[in-house]
Amino acid sequence: MRFAKTFLTLTTIAMFGHAGLAAAASKKLPAAGADPARTSVSGLSSGAFETVQYGVAFSGSTIGMGVVAGGPYNCVYVNVGGIETCMSGSPDGAASFAAAQGFAALGQIDAATNLANQKIYMFSGTNDQTVHQSVMDATYAFFQSAHVPAANVQYVKQYPAGHAFISPASGNTCATTATPYVDECPIPVASAATTTPVVNYDQPNAILTQMYGPLKPQPAKLSSKPVPFDQTEFISPITSAMSSMADTGYVYIPAACGKGSHCAVHVVFHGCQQGASVVGDAVYGKVGYNNWADTNGIIVLYPQAVISSFIPQNPEGCWDWWGYSGLDFQVQSGVQLSAVHAMVARLTTATH
Repeated sequence: MRFAKTFLTLTTIAMFGHAGLAAAASKKLPAAGADPARTSVSGLSSGAFETVQYGVAFSGSTIGMGVVAGGPYNCVYVNVGGIETCMSGSPDGAASFAAAQGFAALGQIDAATNLANQKIYMFSGTNDQTVHQSVMDATYAFFQSAHVPAANVQYVKQYPAGHAFISPASGNTCATTATPYVDECPIPVASAATTTPVVNYDQPNAILTQMYGPLKPQPAKLSSKPVPFDQTEFISPITSAMSSMADTGYVYIPAACGKGSHCAVHVVFHGCQQGASVVGDAVYGKVGYNNWADTNGIIVLYPQAVISSFIPQNPEGCWDWWGYSGLDFQVQSGVQLSAVHAMVARLTTATH
């Protein structure tokens, strides 16, 4: 996940063609009758920046955000030093909130005052050298500026994790920053007895609990499986060339979430070098969201960004938080945000 250095120096261009999976092999995203008042988002790295952008732009219909190693809203354009500051420096969280207020005043995003009603989860590993903890501290300051009550914010920053999602049962050792950017981090125990079982930190549980409250136990066996769907119908042909979105996304719909069951929707944004075209099902199938979603009435949407070489320049398959898809990347009209919002709208459309 070296996207900042790649973007800044312009010296390394990955010579890949379109890496999206064939949309022709995917089904149409179904109308699932989910509850439009229970949508939340989370993500890692560029996906964490995208999480903040989505949660701010659509604050009126988003109940919470899970930010794993990301930065504050519109970070690049309100800080001297741009991307470098927004990854390893000390961005200005209050300036980011002022930017959100400005876009809201122009009608380009929902009212910034809505943010005070959201539930926020934040995670920063002490061994993360990609997005430094000082950046996450600035994100915390952004939510403080937005008057999110302290009781609504959970900031986890004591684990020696690398730059990764933290899974309870799949991934590299805790301090690792390497593909597929999923780590396992044991929870420290007070006892030194060798018989004490190792229990890993369960980040999907922590995120979904922060959004929706106490969860029911996981099932012995999942009732469903992640399925591919056609993302292309959600992207305008006029803007598709700049979207850097794959043809195919993934969605997990528990068996109990059909026929107007009013399930919640949780959107998961992968990080750079972490789309399905690169790491397979490491995120949409193995991080652990689906296990908790299954018994708790939560549909999990996994939209996919994809590597592109020159137009746009996105050689690591990142979500756009610096403007490669257009200068409106951080507002509702942005090609990526509008596409994902349309996907959520489809899932919350009543079934017949």
